[in-house]
Amino acid sequence: MSIPQNLLKIKSTLPEHVTLVAVSKTKPVADLMEAYEAGQRIFGENKIQEMAEKWEQMPKDIQWHMIGHVQTNKVKFMAQFVSLIHGVDSLKLVQEINKQAQKNNRIIDCLLQMHIAEEETKFGLDQVELTSMLSSTEFQEMKNIRIVGLMGMATFTDNKEQIKKEFTHLKSIFDSISTDTMNHISTLSMGMSGDYQLAIECGSTMVRIGSSIFGGRK
Repeated sequence: MSIPQNLLKIKSTLPEHVTLVAVSKTKPVADLMEAYEAGQRIFGENKIQEMAEKWEQMPKDIQWHMIGHVQTNKVKFMAQFVSLIHGVDSLKLVQEINKQAQKNNRIIDCLLQMHIAEEETKFGLDQVELTSMLSSTEFQEMKNIRIVGLMGMATFTDNKEQIKKEFTHLKSIFDSISTDTMNHISTLSMGMSGDYQLAIECGSTMVRIGSSIFGGRK
């Protein structure tokens, strides 16, 4: 099947309240343009330099999401145009995004990444770190960053029960902070090509899908 066909097929399975991020990392601009022509406007990249190159070359009504792990020293390369940063997992990173957003006269939307998987390799905050960050004066005084939700990645496993448990856990954290003082909290980014339907059942509002749209990695 072609990229536009894949895209339409996936979109037909998504409820209206769920946003599709087409994960286009490592894919050439020509592939992204096929998805763009088919109506896709949100693309997710995991390397800032690659995302910046594509941003230069492609139509300006695209929303670029940074979905990979972010190194503080690279934030400046995307601060001008990035729409949403998914993997924010430290106060140090928040400070840098706020600083670079200020330089570009912007408010940058971010998701805080929670560690929900059993693997140690995945990045993210735990609940204690999340709470202390959100309640810190320093965090509350930042004017150029807006936390709009949470993101998490489940353990890489075929065990559906475990994945479901992790997604449900993330949803409960999400619910607990969205009812607090955070009035912008509306996005829960969880679920990828292999588990997005389960993620939606568990309350996801944003799914990151790559291989099911663009095919496997070459």
